[in-house]
Amino acid sequence: MRTFSTVELTQQIGTVTHVASKEPVTITHHRKPRFVLMSIEDYEKMQGRGRPRRVYGVGETPPELADMLATELEQRINDGSSDYDD
Repeated sequence: MRTFSTVELTQQIGTVTHVASKEPVTITHHRKPRFVLMSIEDYEKMQGRGRPRRVYGVGETPPELADMLATELEQRINDGSSDYDD
C-alpha cells in the first residue's frame, strides 16, 4: 500500500487518486496513518456490497463457499503451508 501525506494529497491529487484507483492508499497526517483512500469498487467489495458478514454452521454453509474453503484447505495441505510456520 502506497502512502501519501495530506500535503502530497492536496498538491498531487491526480497522482494520489490514480494510485487509489488501483490499490488502497494510506493518507498520513503529521506522519501518522489517518485515512485510507480507495476506489469505490474496492470499498464495495470490502463491504460485501451491502451484505453483512455472516457466520455459518458446518451444515448451513452455502455450497459455493464450502467448495471454495475445501479447495483452499486442500491446496494448503498439499503445499505443506501454514500461516503458523515460523
